[in-house]
Amino acid sequence: MQYQRQQQPGCGGCLLIALLIVFISGGAPALISFLGTLIYTGLAGILLFVALFFGFSFWVRKKVATYEQSQSESHNRFVWLLVHILIHTAKIDGQITRDEVQTIHRFFQYNLRYSQTQMHWVKELIKEATNSTQSLDALLQEFQSTFAYEPRLILLELVYQVLFTKTTVSEDELKVARYIAFYLNVAEYDQRTIEAKYRYRQQHGTATGGRDMAGQHYATLGLENGASKEEIKKAYRKLSMQYHPDKVRHLGDEFRTVAEEKMKEINAAYDFFKKQ
Repeated sequence: MQYQRQQQPGCGGCLLIALLIVFISGGAPALISFLGTLIYTGLAGILLFVALFFGFSFWVRKKVATYEQSQSESHNRFVWLLVHILIHTAKIDGQITRDEVQTIHRFFQYNLRYSQTQMHWVKELIKEATNSTQSLDALLQEFQSTFAYEPRLILLELVYQVLFTKTTVSEDELKVARYIAFYLNVAEYDQRTIEAKYRYRQQHGTATGGRDMAGQHYATLGLENGASKEEIKKAYRKLSMQYHPDKVRHLGDEFRTVAEEKMKEINAAYDFFKKQ
């Protein structure tokens, strides 16, 4: 038998001794009064705990509601659809695991730099999406009819970003991402550009120089290694127009930041090849 550390004794014996002392010193009336005080203070403590719990919950819900009201309808709808689509992507095997939910949490917290209030909001959206019976096609149909091409690209970029936070991405998950791109009428070239960039990063990491750096920049521009100067220039101009931050300004600051980060990558790739 394996040795187990003994637990510290509880205070049940102490309470029994205290009751005995009260009974000896004051008789039955003192004992009844003592027990009444214990019951009253215990009940008061429970009521205080319940009040604090509901008070905190009310405060959180109020902060979330205030935040939602401070954002545009486009922003709130974009995030709502994004969360529901990400949950559908996670549920392709018929269930969603705790690790997959944590991946989505980390994405909003670290990639989009969400505050505590925003994270409370996202967690409520995740619960709603997990229990929702709405189909992926219905969500994509609404997204396509609501948002222009540039927000669709941002959505696809975010879907791939979440997928590739995992150590390995299954072919089934990639098929879902490609299906989302197809349903949203994202050009095949644009879909391949996004997927190629994340595939390259997963396989090679973030390059710091030499041939690996060139491969990373070709992937960012959606080009094959050895592309001509004209092809590089054409790809740069096309991507610069698609990911200009002003085109997603209405979605909110966090998604404008996503576009700005994408533009930095595109500019860095173009500057690299200009210097060659």
